[in-house]
Amino acid sequence: MPLAEVNGTTLHYRFDGPEQAPVVMLSNALASDLTMWEFQISAIVEAGYRVLRYDSRGHGHSAVPEGPYSIELLTADAVSLMDALGLEKIHFCGLSKGGMIGQMLGAQYGDRLISLTLSSTAAFMAPKEIWDERIEIVRTGGMAVVVDATVDRWFTKPGQIYLASSVEKVRRIILNTPVKGFCACCAAIRDMDQRETIRTVLTPTLVIVGEHDSSTPVSAAEYIHQGITSSSLTIISNAAHFVHMEQSSKFNHALLEFIKKNTI
Repeated sequence: MPLAEVNGTTLHYRFDGPEQAPVVMLSNALASDLTMWEFQISAIVEAGYRVLRYDSRGHGHSAVPEGPYSIELLTADAVSLMDALGLEKIHFCGLSKGGMIGQMLGAQYGDRLISLTLSSTAAFMAPKEIWDERIEIVRTGGMAVVVDATVDRWFTKPGQIYLASSVEKVRRIILNTPVKGFCACCAAIRDMDQRETIRTVLTPTLVIVGEHDSSTPVSAAEYIHQGITSSSLTIISNAAHFVHMEQSSKFNHALLEFIKKNTI
């Protein structure tokens, strides 16, 4: 299991694809891990790219340092991992929390990006009280108290039926997320406000959202699109928050067409 010592913590990561190919770096959502990208790997590799996935701190097989965390800290983790692996420039794709990291990468480390894809994400998540409540109930009752509601936000009802086995895997990942890491990342999302800083992003950017996403709705994607002048917006029908799984073919097509257009 590849592990990297970066930015004062240990991150679990995985490469797929040819060593000399351009790298597409994927960043996971809150309460998930690098396996959430299973529907993307073969498509990206077959298109001629190398995939780098990693578990953000507090998740999966990465270390779980004391919180709270911040989006600045999680972004520094991503850059430190690139440095440790000798990657000067990458295509970055992040979903939800991963997309929040992507926004900050674009604003602060645009010289390290070839392209930027922001999926199912937001520049600001209000009100803060919702996150305080979520942190408290998970600290008290564990991940089991939020798993059903999380699955319902991430997938439409039809998606939960036709993707039953994959949804069950996601359910197990949520339940296995360390409480301390989940709460620390909730605090990072709670305290984030990138509504102004995204206006400094110059990297070619693709914003993707599912039409039925209630966690980070179409309006949040439109705000990011309006703030980043170098961006385009793709709204995918019949999908909720985990659009990359629920409509993987449409998601992969949009992602790869964008990456190909922006490959150096």
